[in-house]
Amino acid sequence: MTKSKSFLAAVCLVGLLACSPTPQATATSDDQQASTPTAAQAQTNPVSEESMQQKVLVAYFSYSGNTAAVARQIANKTGGDLYEIRTQAAYPAEYNQLLDQAKSEIRSGFHPLLQEPLPDSSKYDTVFIGSPNWWGTYAPAAGAFIAKYDWSGKTAVPFFTHGGGGMQNCARDMQKQLMGATVAQAAAFRGRANGAKEVDLSEWLSKIGF
Repeated sequence: MTKSKSFLAAVCLVGLLACSPTPQATATSDDQQASTPTAAQAQTNPVSEESMQQKVLVAYFSYSGNTAAVARQIANKTGGDLYEIRTQAAYPAEYNQLLDQAKSEIRSGFHPLLQEPLPDSSKYDTVFIGSPNWWGTYAPAAGAFIAKYDWSGKTAVPFFTHGGGGMQNCARDMQKQLMGATVAQAAAFRGRANGAKEVDLSEWLSKIGF
């Protein structure tokens, strides 16, 4: 397919220089409560014939709904299947408690247990993987999913939401964990309950071949 070739041509490895995170701006930057519930696991969207041939999965972890909103936008535009990464134990609702737990998990490299089942990796060629920016990097729940998923021969497309800190080390750190995958250009969007700005999202997807 011409579009698949365009996608592969647009793929590039991403590295970012570190920025010093500020707790209020970056530790829980997926910080605005969504007005609607997050999507159910493995929700299938209507797909075109071309999208079906690309076999796209949009997997995401979202604490308050902002990353979920962007994931739904991506799934709608790419015809991908939507999968919510859920932890067995819920994160604290109180902000300061969440900060403490998130920092502790990130510093120790902890991966929380996830709810099953996970999506069948053999069904997909391209996997968008989304996370909020937590303390300058991606959330441990997204790391737990990456660790369990078979990335051999896959194209991984990272995306992130933030509360003002931007991408920081999210893409660089996630790329290191995505062993065996071809990693496409990542994107970061300001966290909003209604998702990314349409122009920004469309521009990024166009650059990577969608």
